[in-house]
Amino acid sequence: MKRLIVFDLDGTLAESKSALDAEMSTLLSALLGIVKVAVISGGNWPQFEKQLLGNLPHDERLNNLSLLPTCGTKFYRYDSGWKLLYSEDFTTEQKEKIVRSFKQVMAASGFEVHQTWGEVVEDRGSQITFSALGQPAPIEEKKKWDLDFAKRQRMKMLLDKLIPEFSVRLGGTTSVDVTKPGIDKAYGIRKLRDTLGIAIHEMIFVGDALFPGGNDYPAKEADVVSIQVRDPNESKRVIEAIIACLSD
Repeated sequence: MKRLIVFDLDGTLAESKSALDAEMSTLLSALLGIVKVAVISGGNWPQFEKQLLGNLPHDERLNNLSLLPTCGTKFYRYDSGWKLLYSEDFTTEQKEKIVRSFKQVMAASGFEVHQTWGEVVEDRGSQITFSALGQPAPIEEKKKWDLDFAKRQRMKMLLDKLIPEFSVRLGGTTSVDVTKPGIDKAYGIRKLRDTLGIAIHEMIFVGDALFPGGNDYPAKEADVVSIQVRDPNESKRVIEAIIACLSD
């Protein structure tokens, strides 16, 4: 019997930077009524508030929800309000080096971007994120930019050489995330284990980037039973199946 269901957010529970739709909100609410749920994503806390919490009922079911923004570098639990348990922030010097490296790789890669929406490199405190078109870019534009992940795989290869002391992962549809070494979704899984007292074999992880180099892959490496999904619609069917199994 599984006691904790862990989800990625972008591309798994919702389209990139978009809110949960009505069907997903209903399914997640039902799941929270019968089992503990956690969400680990490359997005920062404001993104969780906008995409996730703004579309879930604010009732006792939130006590079953744990939130880990920026790939698990932060951990929030609900206790009459959301409380930050930890945040693995970069130093100023580390941030400057990572941003410099992103700029160097962007120049070396030569990928053409004709239009951007907002900042391309974002400081999230415990994570620096490159978004090729900017975080608010239309999802249709994002999906077209790197369909086969090849552009970001090349960026990751270059970044791994420039900043080997940090962890570099692909996230979302156009993003590359950099965190402290060892601070990734596997770290978040272990934090969930230690904080909630739930063994890893009692968890399921659901994500859309479980391939090597994807920012969900560390969760798989942590030996969690992992389910690869293509998009939120496939996640809905997975949640329905989990609810049916747990209800039985």
